[in-house]
Amino acid sequence: MGELKMRGKVEMVAEVEGAGKGEVIDKGEVVVKGDMVYAWARDPSLRKRGESGGAITALLKFALEEGIVDAVLGVRRGLDLYDARPVLITDPGEVEETAGSIHGGTLLLSKLFAKYLGGAEGLKIAAVMKGCDVMGTFEQAKRGMVNIDNLLLIGLNCGGSIAPAMMRRMIIEVFGVDPGTVEKETIHKGRFHITVGGERRAVRIPELEERGYGRRENCKRCKMKVPRGADLACGNWGVKEELVGEATFVEVCSERGGDLVERASAAGAIGVGVPDGACIKARKRREDMIVNLSDEEEKEEFDPLKGSRDRMRFIIEETAPCIKCYACVEVCPALFNTTGPYMTAFPGIVPPGIEFHLTRYAHVADSCINCGQCEELCPMDIPNSLIMHAIAADLQELYGYKAGEDMSRPKMALMKDPKSAPTSPPAEDLLQLRLR
Repeated sequence: MGELKMRGKVEMVAEVEGAGKGEVIDKGEVVVKGDMVYAWARDPSLRKRGESGGAITALLKFALEEGIVDAVLGVRRGLDLYDARPVLITDPGEVEETAGSIHGGTLLLSKLFAKYLGGAEGLKIAAVMKGCDVMGTFEQAKRGMVNIDNLLLIGLNCGGSIAPAMMRRMIIEVFGVDPGTVEKETIHKGRFHITVGGERRAVRIPELEERGYGRRENCKRCKMKVPRGADLACGNWGVKEELVGEATFVEVCSERGGDLVERASAAGAIGVGVPDGACIKARKRREDMIVNLSDEEEKEEFDPLKGSRDRMRFIIEETAPCIKCYACVEVCPALFNTTGPYMTAFPGIVPPGIEFHLTRYAHVADSCINCGQCEELCPMDIPNSLIMHAIAADLQELYGYKAGEDMSRPKMALMKDPKSAPTSPPAEDLLQLRLR
């Protein structure tokens, strides 16, 4: 990270109520990779509707208006607060529809580029993404499925998401209210908050999870809490108390991200201030604490699968209900957008033999990003994500590869489209495997 630059003390902009005083970056100041800033929308409408001062919404709108991107890929509310729907926006006036948080939206956006958007070839897209979305995008890019150079990635800090059905049940049974009456939900400082009739209520997330509610299992194991692979990593961690809800903490992770913040600030689309050292340290402590909890969760879930016999027994027993719907294949960002190899290799057998699952595990290998989609969308509740993540974690430790963090290539996973790949590896590839 670059040294934080303190660029002159002035009064925080008046439109951010209760901001007090702080370091503010003047319009036109250079913003570079490694900088950490507070940002907020200068448009009162965006600031009111958006999360944490509406900075992300303002940046997306500015990028569209200035032709920096051709479209914005985001998520907006559908029928209710628990219905998250992906949307591609080309009209800057519609960007505001994506404002606000939806923790009950467990979508993975990374495969949409290849399946519906031509791999972003000839189309520059700004995308708002959680850590797993960013990781999945890298894995897709490594396989030639998306042109990552045409993507502007706005990362969202994420402590975990909650399945929509679980969130509805939790609100009924824990909060004692009708889910349809909830006006807003958010997660802050380890608590899940809802707003009903203008009144805010909160319960500690550890308490929820002790009672069997809360985040998805893969989210509890996830360590990608701050998505630094994106151009910007944004959230409310590190925002000082009097600015909570009024400003977004932004870590600039690329020169492209810095250029966006700089230009938007110069144009008056956003206000930008510098957080003090105490807030930066508080943000790091928060990230470290959640990652440590993820380590503990991972150890607890992986320990029963450490032995090869125990793991194989678990796989055989847990995959027995499989109806071969191929959802786990279609949603995985480490696999190509085809079910062909799995259909032709094991036709007409339901439930399929164990080789059906082992083939998929071998193709994903060390490229599992623990996004949880294969498990969440499985109609038979097979713990696919746990199995895949345990296998990948061992391989990643063995070969020193971390899936989804950057554009480095995996050591073991299938990297050629199976529709065109040879049925067996070339001799030189087999030799390389033997020499590793």
